[in-house]
Amino acid sequence: MSAMTLPVVSEGPGLARYLNEIKKFPLLTADEEYMLAQRFREHGETEAAHRLVTSHLRLVAKIAMQYRGYGLPVSDLISEGNIGLMKAVKKFEPERGFRLSTYAMWWIKASVTEHVLRSWSLVKMGTMSAQKKLFFSLRKAKARLQILDSGELDPEQAEALSRQFGLPADDILNMNRRMSARDYSLNAPVSEDGDSVEFLDTLVDESPSPEAIVAQREEAGIHNEMLQAALAELPERERHIFVERRLKDDPVTLEQLGEVYGISRERVRQLEVRAFEKVQKAVTQSARAA
Repeated sequence: MSAMTLPVVSEGPGLARYLNEIKKFPLLTADEEYMLAQRFREHGETEAAHRLVTSHLRLVAKIAMQYRGYGLPVSDLISEGNIGLMKAVKKFEPERGFRLSTYAMWWIKASVTEHVLRSWSLVKMGTMSAQKKLFFSLRKAKARLQILDSGELDPEQAEALSRQFGLPADDILNMNRRMSARDYSLNAPVSEDGDSVEFLDTLVDESPSPEAIVAQREEAGIHNEMLQAALAELPERERHIFVERRLKDDPVTLEQLGEVYGISRERVRQLEVRAFEKVQKAVTQSARAA
């Protein structure tokens, strides 16, 4: 799929042209999507993969736009998201019962967020999922608490954010300093008292070793496969409710799902709990078997 030709995305007027151009690609029905995915998996048909990718370019653009507040070109965010989409198409297994958009969303977000983290600082911002969530949510959380976006946090503010994210206050303070210091010169002095300590000297590379990274990726892949297999066993309604309530960054409300299915808010909650218990049991059994 590396030779796949896609519309060229660029900044300025070129971005508007790109967004208009990708609207011309038709969306696929569930049957068309299944047929194309099977043709690509079984016969390696590039044209089938191309149609799967182009029909979801609007999804990539929509997700990429959510990360515009990090000072990076939208064209770069979309390009990275397209890479994630192509990876998703390559690994997509239609027989599991998912639509490609549901599956691809995870890959697209992963590619975009990793690009933001790589681009934000020369020093890695963090590899733990909690740290990444903190990075992408800290600004909004500070705004809700009416905390200025720049500058040091006081102990009371750090504690409030610590309770919200379930992380130590020191982690909150460290992340805030890194985000606030993004535009500092790495060779700028830390203080004005004449010492030789530069900002670069205060930065610590907390990234894991290459061996740990490989192990983490393998473990994450195994867990994802277990989750996908567990979700595939759920009835369609329970699976949809589980995905919307448990796997989305901005979960759909019980009321909204109740309106979709014509059932009460409490009934949606019951179905969500039941689906979670089934998934938890299936994943636990798979982990033990492994």
